[in-house]
Amino acid sequence: MSLSNKISTEITPEQSAAITAAFEALKTALAPVLLINLTAEERMESLKMGDKTIAFVNKTMEYATQSPSLVPGYVDLTEAKKDHKLASYIYALYQQISTLSRGLEDTGMVAGSEAYEAALVIYYSIKGASRSNVTGTQAIYDDLKQRFPSRGKRIDIQV
Repeated sequence: MSLSNKISTEITPEQSAAITAAFEALKTALAPVLLINLTAEERMESLKMGDKTIAFVNKTMEYATQSPSLVPGYVDLTEAKKDHKLASYIYALYQQISTLSRGLEDTGMVAGSEAYEAALVIYYSIKGASRSNVTGTQAIYDDLKQRFPSRGKRIDIQV
């Protein structure tokens, strides 16, 4: 196992506080808008907007604005435009947050992978030291090995 080091950085307490404050400010700013909490079933049943759908809705709203006589009386065009505007803004915001989320996920994955790899190397070193009866290592090994529960003894059955 070779140890690689793709990332070597830290988040200072000041940076952590600033990031937390920024997220709190974002949550506070979005609180009046984020009023919906769908169930899994509601999410499945809802119509969804993607890039192609957004273009369709944009064009339809333009035509509806230009020719209001084509809009059925039971459709509230003012509300539809309001929903469209909000959906467009939320979608753009979501794209930015998704990019940020992916960056956090990727960075966390690399840092976590490197930390886990180092921990495994250290664990196997401790395991070897405990087998060699190095003083004080048995208790450490016994504590750490709990993370790897044994799979029990295999019984081969001959038929």
